[in-house]
Amino acid sequence: MTGAEIIERCQVLAGMSETPGAITRTYLCPAMHDVHRTLRAWMEEAGMDVSIDAAGNLRGVYGQGAPRLLIGSHVDTVPDAGAYDGVLGVVLGIALVSALGRRRLKFAIEVVAFSEEEGVRFGVPFIGSRALVGRLDDELLGRRDARGVTVAQAIRDFGVDAVPTGQEACPTVGYLEFHIEQGPVLDSLGLPLGVVTAIVGQSRFDVTFRGEANHAGTTPMHLRRDALAAAARWTSFVERTARATPGVVATVGALHIHPGATNVVPGEARASLDVRHADDAVRQAVTTRLRCAAEKIGGRRNVAVEWRQQLDQPAVACDAGLTAMLARAVQTHAPVQRMTSGAGHDAMIVAAIAPVAMLFLRSPGGISHHPAESVYAADVDAALAAGMAFLEELERSHV
Repeated sequence: MTGAEIIERCQVLAGMSETPGAITRTYLCPAMHDVHRTLRAWMEEAGMDVSIDAAGNLRGVYGQGAPRLLIGSHVDTVPDAGAYDGVLGVVLGIALVSALGRRRLKFAIEVVAFSEEEGVRFGVPFIGSRALVGRLDDELLGRRDARGVTVAQAIRDFGVDAVPTGQEACPTVGYLEFHIEQGPVLDSLGLPLGVVTAIVGQSRFDVTFRGEANHAGTTPMHLRRDALAAAARWTSFVERTARATPGVVATVGALHIHPGATNVVPGEARASLDVRHADDAVRQAVTTRLRCAAEKIGGRRNVAVEWRQQLDQPAVACDAGLTAMLARAVQTHAPVQRMTSGAGHDAMIVAAIAPVAMLFLRSPGGISHHPAESVYAADVDAALAAGMAFLEELERSHV
């Protein structure tokens, strides 16, 4: 299979969406049935035995027994997404199995299409990979989407019989994930591939500023408890703090105002906060500073501040042995660029049960999470060739 053919398959999947005219697939939406049917056909054509697990992950196994090499990524998207984030890694995994030409290795290969990674529908990411490693607990299963549907109900509505209570994967030799970089580094260097050495840690919070709604025309400025004014001042502080701390990225990406009327002083402002850094101690120190600043700003304006943590994901180092093996595989086709991932990936979760390795493909223009997201066919060819070289060395080293 060529890079152009892999890209064409990604485009086929891009047509399966819950939003007309855009690529949007949230966790176990109806369009996911079409994705599963299509991927199942491709997996079976490659000689895999295919099943759907209790969290809605599609899993194709090539070879018998254990251990297995897991190859995977996610097939859900952000709203109005591009065609390659996540999906490319799944299609590349199937292409690798196809390229074996029915040759069996000393280990089995399992290609996993994770049902959820982005966190769009239920506000928490990695539902699919959490289920794989046994971290889908009752609290997560009880989370509700905007319509009040729980994760457990969404699984049942999708047609999966069993609700997951935690399932361990088969013993593994490791996990390999192909993914677009989602950033400009490789493109700026003119390189097709990057070998990931670590994935940054993430903290996510919902931050609520509670003041008092009142008439915009009759409430004097010095008597207002304006929640939005406090949130705005804090958002600026977030920006300044991140810029002043090397390696930190911090984002207030969503802001919801109540009551949201032109002539009403905002009584409530709910903000999201996303903080990332490769060093967990630095990340935690920054989040503590931001929380103290929010309370201080709120106190000056007689506005209460509430924090709710949505995610505390430690940084993850990729396995040294598998990463070195992957670098050697890349080196036969392109210069090796080692890099840290600023985006979160399913590999972070799978690392709890298996050594992990990740290969990035160049994102032209550094564009991702956008309809203009793209890849070069030659880069996909290079990734496929590197993947085959990786499998060959892993086969030689496997006892």
